[in-house]
Amino acid sequence: MRSAPPRTLLVRVLLGGLVLAGCAGSARAACDTGLAERMHAKLHANRTLDHERAVCEPWRGVPGRFIVVLPLPRPGSEPGQADFDLDVLVVQQADNGNTERARVVSRSFEDSALSEDAVRIAEIKVDTARYLLGPDARAFGLRVLRQGSSRANPYASETLSLYVPQGPKLAQVLEGLEIALDQGEWDTNCTGSFETVRGTLSVARASTDGWADLLLRQTRSDSRSSPLGDECITQQQPQTYKSRVLRFDGSRYRPSKAAAPAD
Repeated sequence: MRSAPPRTLLVRVLLGGLVLAGCAGSARAACDTGLAERMHAKLHANRTLDHERAVCEPWRGVPGRFIVVLPLPRPGSEPGQADFDLDVLVVQQADNGNTERARVVSRSFEDSALSEDAVRIAEIKVDTARYLLGPDARAFGLRVLRQGSSRANPYASETLSLYVPQGPKLAQVLEGLEIALDQGEWDTNCTGSFETVRGTLSVARASTDGWADLLLRQTRSDSRSSPLGDECITQQQPQTYKSRVLRFDGSRYRPSKAAAPAD
């Protein structure tokens, strides 16, 4: 009897768009030479930095600015069962390119922002897609990829949060929206059921309270595997589609109560 084919658990999302090679190389140099580590030493000299998950990324389309994410394990955290404070920074590089003189222009420090137990935080990624929410409101995204450790109950997810600089404050205007999901339950041999959800978030033409609405489009796929003689047969169900509008309420984006049919 053949086992069901392994499921791909970790969602990989590619940042879209192209930039000129010379500009990209110059911008990346600041991150490659340790901008995140310098910000950590400057702001949190007495705390441990999770180097594996720390992020530094040029803010594409915003010259001289970088997005730095510092995950800080909380005191008493243990490997695999950690809680993290999260310091999210927008950093301005000095005009002469000297990263030693880079300064924080906007910041959001979040207590116990992330935690992991049975579900591990696999990666934190910056999303610099063009989220232009208003005349003076350009957002960037933070994507958190999580992965379970159970073979019998596979699980992986990706959530997206959006941040908008408002002077020295970095406002989180969208929190932990689930963009992708892979989960299932099987006997590790053949019999089982699986669910896959994929979503995209885009800026809509309509607006609420002065800021553009957001449109979440989702595709869901379900499948079942079962033995048939010496074969393991997988039956794929028809995909389903839905969309949701998220509207700004003056402080954050909230999903509409009812799902709308996808375009």
